[in-house]
Amino acid sequence: MFKKIGPGVLVAAAFIGPGTITACTLAGVGFGYALLWAMLLSIVATMVLQEMSSRLGIITQKGLATSIKEQLTVRWVRILVIAIVLGAILVGNAAYEGGNIGGAVLGLEALFGTDHNTLYPFIIGFCAFIPLWMGNYKLIEKVFLGLIFLMSLSFIITAILTKPQLGLLLKGLFVPSLPNESLLTVIALIGTTVVPYNLFLHASLVNEKWKSKNDLKTARWDTVLSIGLGGLVSSCIIIAAAAMETKEVAGVMDLAKGLEPLYGEAAQYCMGLGLFAAGITSSITAPLAAAYVTNNCFGWNAELKDWRFRIVWSLILVIGVLFLSFDIKPIEIIKFAQIANGILLPVIAILLIWMVNNTKVMGPYKNTLFQNIMGFAIVGVAFFLGLKSVLKVFGLF
Repeated sequence: MFKKIGPGVLVAAAFIGPGTITACTLAGVGFGYALLWAMLLSIVATMVLQEMSSRLGIITQKGLATSIKEQLTVRWVRILVIAIVLGAILVGNAAYEGGNIGGAVLGLEALFGTDHNTLYPFIIGFCAFIPLWMGNYKLIEKVFLGLIFLMSLSFIITAILTKPQLGLLLKGLFVPSLPNESLLTVIALIGTTVVPYNLFLHASLVNEKWKSKNDLKTARWDTVLSIGLGGLVSSCIIIAAAAMETKEVAGVMDLAKGLEPLYGEAAQYCMGLGLFAAGITSSITAPLAAAYVTNNCFGWNAELKDWRFRIVWSLILVIGVLFLSFDIKPIEIIKFAQIANGILLPVIAILLIWMVNNTKVMGPYKNTLFQNIMGFAIVGVAFFLGLKSVLKVFGLF
């Protein structure tokens, strides 16, 4: 069974980063189990879009950006779309790489203290550098399987030890509600799970794993299982945070302090391991996605060990380390990334749905009516979230 697991693991690891942990922690602390439905909605939306992306990648044996370029026949439209995609992915991933590495650093601080915290960004950067430089997809996949297992174990154990109330948990999961001042938290939960760059990453990674249309069923199983596991981990963070007695959380490590009465110092180490694994996985996937998108946009057809591919992911990784090493606060860049990603998600979702409905591209493997209904519903939600995120950046919401 585990031999069939592939790119879906990397996608799940990509969205369970420090940002997701923070959003889930605040959701649990502020609203208990009430927003679990938003996480369930996010996971379903992610499964639907990622399945389309992986199916497109297997049928065409091309990346998403390459497929879009080939189908946009109007030159200025093609240039505009590719420029938006490239700019949002490169700048956004570079900005958020600092946050990814920062999350892993928090994990190391929880495990080993703060005496050597100036070295931690370089240690994290080196840990991410090795599998990327090896350029071996199977190696990267195995690394992620191990880290996902470590992260999942940490957060699931944390949630179980809080002894959640099953009735309230099921109500929060299946009965949507919007408590006062919870809308921005809902937007954060969905926005950190349905990630635009994962659509590009998935379409490219399936080419490394599968070459035949006969693998579509396996790819779908991989997507559903891996993203479902990611959703379980995120939900466990919300459940664990709901058990905290204090309602003041300055950072995600405050979650561990709040759980100390339940199982003592073990809280700190469970959270530390989980944060380290989440930070490392996101620190690897963000540069990898940026390299794949750049590769597709410029038509390099480069492999993982190609020098152009390595230059792109190395640049993203170095920027992330420097943000932490010199305590640079890339606030303006992150604001730009929020605007770009807010615009990018509905645009890419529409382009993806268009592509998987194109008979010339997909043949008999194009979308069904049900898949289209689900897809357009997600586009509506994405447009709403994108508008809200842009307005939030400009202080209008």
